[in-house]
Amino acid sequence: MITSLPNLLTLSRILVVPIVVGLLYLPADIWRWIACGFYAAACITDYFDGHFARTMRQTSALGRFLDPIADKLLVAAVIVVMVANGQLAGVSVLAGLIILCREILVSGLREYLAELKVGVPVSTVAKWKTTMQMVALGVLIVGDAGPAEVPVREIGEVLLWAAAALTLYTGYDYLRTGLRHMQTGA
Repeated sequence: MITSLPNLLTLSRILVVPIVVGLLYLPADIWRWIACGFYAAACITDYFDGHFARTMRQTSALGRFLDPIADKLLVAAVIVVMVANGQLAGVSVLAGLIILCREILVSGLREYLAELKVGVPVSTVAKWKTTMQMVALGVLIVGDAGPAEVPVREIGEVLLWAAAALTLYTGYDYLRTGLRHMQTGA
């Protein structure tokens, strides 16, 4: 049911994407902090939608469909906007590209495997990957608006590269699983 609490939390994560994107284009540092607040709230819903769905026994096909889409929309939108406005630049763009490519690859694999009636559960490492991506992007949203004595942008870039490494690992794991099913046809 679309009005269940877990689904409403997931939908709120999708609805906050344009707000975060819009705030990232505003020039004053305060807007970065506000964008980070909205972004953090959206990230927190990623935990609670699943938690409430399980504990309240409100898991649904809609929730299973929307949850990964909400994650990908939030992460992809932030990466694209930060590249567009120069918050993510240089070689760190490659880390963002790795993350985006993996998300597209896994989405395609999941769609293909669904046709074969093969489910691929989310691994613990993939959950850590999502958490690392969200933390890294939150730090990068603040970036140079952070305290002058703390290298916030650099910390965010290191975290983004760590997330990219986890992303490569989980992407390879999903690809290996997908190729095994493609070779057997089931």
